[in-house]
Amino acid sequence: MTKHTTDSGIEIKQTYTEAKPLKDVAGEFPFTRGIQPDMYRGKFWTMRQYAGFSTAEESNKRYKYLLANGTMGLSVAFDLPTQIGYDSDHMMSEGEVGKVGVAIDSLKDMEVLFDGIELEKITTSMTINATASTLLSMYIALAKKQGADISKISGTIQNDILKEYAARGTYIYPPKPSMRIITDIFEYCAKDVPKWNTISISGYHIREAGSTAVQEIAFTLSNAKAYAQAAIAKGLDINVFGQRLSFFFNAHNNFFEEIAKFRAARRMWARMSKELGATNPKAQMLRFHTQTGGSTLQAQQADNNIPRVTLQALAAVMGGTQSLHTNGFDEALSLPTENAARIALRTQQIIAFESGVVDTVDPMGGSYFVEALTDEVEAAAWKYIEQIDAMGGAVNAIEQGYMQKEIADASYKYQTAIESTEKVIVGVNKFTIKEEVAPPAFKINDSIRTVQTDKLNQLKNERDNNKVNTLLAELEQHAKDGTNVMPKIIEGVEAFATLGEVADVFRKTFGEYRA
Repeated sequence: MTKHTTDSGIEIKQTYTEAKPLKDVAGEFPFTRGIQPDMYRGKFWTMRQYAGFSTAEESNKRYKYLLANGTMGLSVAFDLPTQIGYDSDHMMSEGEVGKVGVAIDSLKDMEVLFDGIELEKITTSMTINATASTLLSMYIALAKKQGADISKISGTIQNDILKEYAARGTYIYPPKPSMRIITDIFEYCAKDVPKWNTISISGYHIREAGSTAVQEIAFTLSNAKAYAQAAIAKGLDINVFGQRLSFFFNAHNNFFEEIAKFRAARRMWARMSKELGATNPKAQMLRFHTQTGGSTLQAQQADNNIPRVTLQALAAVMGGTQSLHTNGFDEALSLPTENAARIALRTQQIIAFESGVVDTVDPMGGSYFVEALTDEVEAAAWKYIEQIDAMGGAVNAIEQGYMQKEIADASYKYQTAIESTEKVIVGVNKFTIKEEVAPPAFKINDSIRTVQTDKLNQLKNERDNNKVNTLLAELEQHAKDGTNVMPKIIEGVEAFATLGEVADVFRKTFGEYRA
């Protein structure tokens, strides 16, 4: 008899005829069935579309287009120079400005990015890590200029540096000072920007690097534990900062395993946070954003990505996500066109308004198969976490290369299965066609770096450079003596210090990390 397994290698029985009694209640510890008693009967998940490219002007047009088409929150993609702390005119930025996200060099760019958009009335997610403190500072500075009450603005910064060392690579500083900056953000926001989610602990990029579903939640929760322990060591209360922790997961094609993964992750974090001292239910809840799987998108027969994204989005909704981004079907070829972005958003809207899966809480709850699979995913994930704990925690495990090796091994195994056709990818290794017409690709203008450099030159000619230099010197002192750096970063960007200048202060103080 042929053996069937999930993508994580968990064996699937032919028939499931019994499961342990389901006593969990949605909205109550351990939140297996969802974090709200009524889930989507009361409120849909936030429908986001991840967007950002070229200049702030071009991205602003796309944001207004998405908002006009029913997007509930914005999700900002930044270009690589912005992510690794280089201004657009830096030699390391050449060829990358505006390519995989929007170029943000200063508060001036942030002002243009959100022109005509009231920050107090929307939620904004920003996929930024090493320079998260600076981008958040610019966002806060802009909110203040708009006259907003910063205690009321809401959104999320990814701010998850550990997964950068483990899987993605856009780190700047060594782990310990990076963790210090992150806990400074926790401390500052708890007091001044209490509705802001100060970190989005990301399994998404771990999965994109090739991990299994089990590894995705195991490594993500281990990283979350490390962040919580660092904050507690700083004297912060988990019952306060724990309420602003959020998570970011991937949704892949193995439909039932993905649903089980989301349910297991909620239950695991409830237990883990309680062991760390959380007594407030809101600090025990795992709230998460989901993005459909970028690595599952195929350039061949790109239209096939539409049903792939639909299945993945449906798994995220049936697994109880709080926020969702659906990928454009053409993203294996280029940044998404407006048409692809609209289809991706409409996919969410059809699930919400036409499918009926939102009408009851945890529609898969009580399924013999899903309940058993939830237990098995959880048990396999705990084995990884126990091994990481034995190594001294996530930071040590990353420094020793453990997570990186496990991800690489899983990725190799999966790719080998595709190449041998043991794993079928429709249109790639089976059901192929000889000739196909690729959809029109989205093109980025190569002159963006020149445009951004001209803006920077003008900015530096017009600002008070003596004031900027004084504030940067004060920021350096705070970085050295342990004073929370957030207030001084905000002062600096308000005076139009650039992202690269702030990053250089930390480079000088903390050094740069080399894997």
